[in-house]
Order: sequence, then C-alpha cells, then structure tokens
Amino acid sequence: MGGQRNMQRDEEIGRSCSSDEDSPASKKLPRMDVRFPLTRWEFMAASSLFFLLSTGLFLVYLCMPAEEYGEVLRLPRSISDIRELKDNLADFAYNHQAQFMLGYCSIYIFMQTFMIPGTIFLSLLAGSIFGVLKGGLLVVLTATLGASSCYLLSKLIGKPIISWLWPEKLRLFQAEVGKRGEKLLNYMLFLRITPSLPNTFINLASPIVDIPFGVFFLATLIGLIPSSYITVKAGQALGELRSVRDLYDMKTLVVLFLIGSIAILPTILKRKRTYE
Repeated sequence: MGGQRNMQRDEEIGRSCSSDEDSPASKKLPRMDVRFPLTRWEFMAASSLFFLLSTGLFLVYLCMPAEEYGEVLRLPRSISDIRELKDNLADFAYNHQAQFMLGYCSIYIFMQTFMIPGTIFLSLLAGSIFGVLKGGLLVVLTATLGASSCYLLSKLIGKPIISWLWPEKLRLFQAEVGKRGEKLLNYMLFLRITPSLPNTFINLASPIVDIPFGVFFLATLIGLIPSSYITVKAGQALGELRSVRDLYDMKTLVVLFLIGSIAILPTILKRKRTYE
C-alpha cells in the first residue's frame, strides 16, 4: 500500500509540473538568445587581425621623431583637443611631413576598419592643419581606404555581427539593393552623400548584401567628397565651432540631400519611363 501511494504521489507531482510548463504564464516568457554572434574561429581571426594591425600602428608610432613623443601625439576627442593639437602639431606636420602623413593615415584606417568612433575629429584636424584642398584630399583617400578595409573584414566575419546588431535594417537594405539593378552605383552614391544611413552600417552591410567591391569603392571615393569638404572647411574655423553637431545644421543637410538627389535622379527617371 505504501508503495502504491508513493507512485500515485509521484504521478500527481509529474502532472502538476507538466501543467506548469504548459501554463499561459510560462508561455509568456520569451527565450532570450544572448549567444555571441561569432564562432570561436571567427573571433580568433578578428582578434589576430586586430593584434596584427595594432602592432603595425605601434611600430609606426616608434618611427616618429623622439622629440615629438608625449602629450603631443594623442587622439582628439573634442573640439578643444583639436585646437590644442593644431597648435602643437603644425610645426611637426611641416618639419616631418612624411612621418605625420604615415601616422595620420594609419590611425584613420585602423579606426575605420574596426569601427572605432572619432574619425570626424581627425578630419577636422586635417582641415585645420592642411587647409581645404590638401586636407580634403587626405580625408577622402584615408576614409575610402578605411571603409574598404572594413568592407573586406566584414566579408570574412561581418554577417553574424550585423545580423545580430541590425537584423531589420539589414533586411530593408538588402531589399532596396535588390531593386536597383544597373543603377546600384547611383543608389550607393546617394547613401554616401546623404546621412540616410550611418557609414559604419554601410561599410559592414555592403558585402553581406552582395554589393560589388568596385561599386562600393567608387561610390565611397566620390560620395565622401561633399561631407569631407564640409568637415575640413569647418576645421579651418575651429574658433567658431562649439561642437560636432554644428557641422550638420539644417542648411547643410538640405544641401547634401540636394546633391544626393542628383546622383539618384537617373534611377527616378528610368522608373518614370517604365511606368509610362
């Protein structure tokens, strides 16, 4: 009798547990997926590349003239930092132009490759030291190389990261790219000229949605010219600049969208002829 009672009690406990699992309260609790997006080998590859480029950046730093070490060589993080660096680096950039260019380009490309924020301050610094023409050319070239490096890195390990961070935005971007066909270059120019999508997202997502590297490179090289001009020109007037937000006021945004509309105009006209 005691054994039968124990068996009945075990069955009742089992039924109560199963009913708890099937209850509405238990179904309302979503299962959170917090799994890291990269596999072990992908993470090791990314870490190895980061370590390799960091070592190269450190070697570039060691190539700098010894008398220029210290507080002079540091990353700007505010407008006041740029004002101070301009005063300290003007003579250094003039006397050691090759070393300065090497260090500047290495830092800019490294930051863009690994999506480290702050390159806009480097663009302002280039404008304050070299002026609009030379500074703008330097910014456009280094930004294009950095974006291309990020594109190639994303082609290797970017899909799980961007699918984890921006799944909805990635699907929308892929749908838009699929509609463009032969006019993909015009669409990419529009995205680069206007602040429709963050540049970091474009760099990461482009290889995932099968945008050819040639289209990506050309659109980046040409499309970054207007915004780079605005930034380096502002770098010449640091005294009038209070924060980075002052760079893109309403007037500037309207101008950028007008320039971007010119790039995408052939696509609009083609659609109009198709419907007619």
